[in-house]
Amino acid sequence: MSATGSGSRPGGTPRRSLEPTRPVNLVVAAVASAVVGYLLIRRFFGDIPDFTVFGGLTMAGLAAVEAIAAHNTRARIERRPRAGVLNPLLVARLAVLAKASSLAGAIFAGAYGGVAVWALSERDRLDVADRNLVPALVGLGGAVALVVAALVLERACRVPKQPDEDEDTSPPHP
Repeated sequence: MSATGSGSRPGGTPRRSLEPTRPVNLVVAAVASAVVGYLLIRRFFGDIPDFTVFGGLTMAGLAAVEAIAAHNTRARIERRPRAGVLNPLLVARLAVLAKASSLAGAIFAGAYGGVAVWALSERDRLDVADRNLVPALVGLGGAVALVVAALVLERACRVPKQPDEDEDTSPPHP
């Protein structure tokens, strides 16, 4: 999460804003954790306990919760009938949750992906690789679902521009 001085307030102090998640950051995190995951499982597969599907199912559950939150938040921002009132502090918290979840999901997707690649390459040779293939694939699927749901939630937290905001009538800042 980065806060930048984009723009300024009337008093001349910089305004801090939460920027949208950049996909390149998620890709870099996923690739780095995939390499680390692959190297660690290749080196220590005998010392690491077998994976279970619960990690992947947990992330899939979190993805479902964030997808529902995204739907409800978007409905409230757009002031749809029966959507309820909008709490701005809740929207800010959901945006931060979405940014954190997308990064965590990318890291887990990479790690599970690295384990899945190792398990696919070694499953004919090692029983431990065969046992860990399905949990790694479930984990990868849950992590990818979490990234997608988090990005959807982050997008749902954006306030749409008002018609009068399309034109920038403020004087230029030196």
